[in-house]
Amino acid sequence: MIIIRVNCLSLCWIFYNVRTVSTPVDFQVLIILRICCIIGLVKIYLSFILSDIFPPERTKMLNQFSRTQMLLGDAALERLKNARVAIFGIGGVGGYALEALARSGVGAFDLFDDDKICVTNINRQIHATLSTVGQYKTDAAKARVLDINPAAAVRTHKMFYLPENAQEVDLSQFDYVIDAIDTVSGKIELAVRCHQQDTPIISSMGAGNKLDPTAFEVADIYQTSVCPLARVMRRELKGQGVPKLKVVYSREAPLVPEQEGGCETGCVCPPDTQRKCTHRRQIPGSAAFVPSVVGLICAGEVIKHLTNLQ
Repeated sequence: MIIIRVNCLSLCWIFYNVRTVSTPVDFQVLIILRICCIIGLVKIYLSFILSDIFPPERTKMLNQFSRTQMLLGDAALERLKNARVAIFGIGGVGGYALEALARSGVGAFDLFDDDKICVTNINRQIHATLSTVGQYKTDAAKARVLDINPAAAVRTHKMFYLPENAQEVDLSQFDYVIDAIDTVSGKIELAVRCHQQDTPIISSMGAGNKLDPTAFEVADIYQTSVCPLARVMRRELKGQGVPKLKVVYSREAPLVPEQEGGCETGCVCPPDTQRKCTHRRQIPGSAAFVPSVVGLICAGEVIKHLTNLQ
């Protein structure tokens, strides 16, 4: 565009400086050409000035969410910007769900987890690196979100969600809740309270001891099968009168991990960790490409709900 303007400018200048005329008609034509050249020069000059003061709208709008905006549109991006999402459990599933939501423009988050990053988290948790080992997961996750979107509002809660402390959290303030915790009692309590307060929720079922990311699907809890965690959830939620719960689950039969030489005999949990892995009955095996997929599926469902794509 600049080259075209410069060429036009040069052409106008050449016409303006034509001096040779042989007839009165030529003189009249030259006068008209000079007037046109003056008008052209003024327009070109103004276009240079105005393009600096008022850049093209499409250039002004380019940002880290522009590619998402191309798919969802302005109104959807505005809804995501004004949404508040709570994520319970900032591990392999919750970390990737948070990552996708932050990169999609969700404007506010509440992160619930009291755990610190352990070196054994690095294989599957997106915020876990050698440089973040020992940090609280919520703090590392918050820093990552703000590096993606400095305008995001992120509140961290160093809290292990259980029925005993559930009343401390007002779930009605959230536009959506993601359950990515692995304690059955906490998952059930969260589902029951979200149902009571009419807060949308999606719950992750078992992602450990599995190797097929393509087997995961979205379903109602009462339509699930095979998954041992989903089986317990079905029974307990039915007993507490919860009629439905959106979940991400897999019908892949869980593998039996090798336990010899694992965390129970050589714990490397950071100092002051509240619940060390040695306190757990069994440590599940995991792969980078499974919990990440579950988290991304959860995020996709949240985004579709918040933008009215469902």
